[in-house]
Amino acid sequence: MADRPSTFALLADQTRYQNKIFFRTLVAAFFTLVFPLFIFMVFSLVFGNEEIPVLGVKLAQYFGPAMAVFAAVSASYTNIASVTAYQRDEGILKRVRGTPLPAGIYLGGKVVSAVWIAVISVVLMLVVGVAFYGIQIYGATLPAAIFTFFVGVACFASIGLLVAGLVSSGESATAVTNATLLPLAFISGVFLVPSEDSPAWLDSVANLFPLKHFVVPFTDAFNPTYTGSPWQWDHLGYMALWGAVCLVLGIRFFKWESTVGGGRRSRRKKGEH
Repeated sequence: MADRPSTFALLADQTRYQNKIFFRTLVAAFFTLVFPLFIFMVFSLVFGNEEIPVLGVKLAQYFGPAMAVFAAVSASYTNIASVTAYQRDEGILKRVRGTPLPAGIYLGGKVVSAVWIAVISVVLMLVVGVAFYGIQIYGATLPAAIFTFFVGVACFASIGLLVAGLVSSGESATAVTNATLLPLAFISGVFLVPSEDSPAWLDSVANLFPLKHFVVPFTDAFNPTYTGSPWQWDHLGYMALWGAVCLVLGIRFFKWESTVGGGRRSRRKKGEH
């Protein structure tokens, strides 16, 4: 009798499977990998690369890392929530649940794939930024930036799983992710430079959610004028707390079968009779 595949082998297979699904969905691949880079290039074209007075760095040096965070969150939060919910609509999750594959391996493959796609998106952003816009990467703060990246991606992957479990359909997941990510991106320093003139209440709202706690330490790691420790444990701890709570709740409320008319597949079959 053949040996059973190891846990690592199963996880690697599921990761490759999820990667194929992602890259075959051209719209998802575009908005995750290309769209943040496109926004960064448009910002640089429209506003130039002048120094941002409040930060003391050039525009590209701030917006490159900020848009890299946006790309990483899109790859983890938006991608996991939407794709998982649509797969439930189509009955794919139900079929997977009926196989011998452990549920943890299947969901783990989704998370590892999201991390891998996030890595690609951030590397792409920074390579273009360094090559064409003069973004500087500093060896002294690079380890903290990498660690911040993985904590942030893990946090938003957990939130994505929770959203996928709570929403009723793939359309709902897409609506929820867009309705939450885009407004938070504006008030958390992704699309707009932080300003002392911003209303205090708006800053308080941004501080409640983990996106700002991802943006601040990651962009600070690329800011040569920043004099504090690159290991900003308060922000990292806050993201870790969000991730842990959402992971527990995501596992608790995760649904393998559609609760809306048996999913798209069932609705199509009913319409054929």
